[in-house]
Amino acid sequence: MSGHPIVHIEFSAANADEAGKFYRKMFDWEIQSWPEYNYATFKPQEGPGGGFAIVDGLQYKTGDVVVYISTEDLEGDLQKIAKAGGKTLLPRTAIDDNSWYAFFQDPFGNRVGLYTLSAARDFGQPG
Repeated sequence: MSGHPIVHIEFSAANADEAGKFYRKMFDWEIQSWPEYNYATFKPQEGPGGGFAIVDGLQYKTGDVVVYISTEDLEGDLQKIAKAGGKTLLPRTAIDDNSWYAFFQDPFGNRVGLYTLSAARDFGQPG
């Protein structure tokens, strides 16, 4: 996937299933619960989907919204980001055997995710 599109958006939540119920009720989004990951994903009628990350006070805090950008060269993009004044917050981290993500901070203080899209599945489908 070229062009670095936004492929996933995460809202922080104390309870992923409760957050999913709220967004299903409010916007009729399709919600998928992933109890083994303590996670739920959402899929709106249009636009990118996402998930509900559990507030842990470390990586995810109340009120966090993280946008994930697709990349074919995660490490290369992290290097470009550093040269342009950003910094790596979390280096390449495995989701599974075929998918990875990282966090960076842009020069303006925003935390953003990078995601290497697995050919086997899309980001909205853990495991």
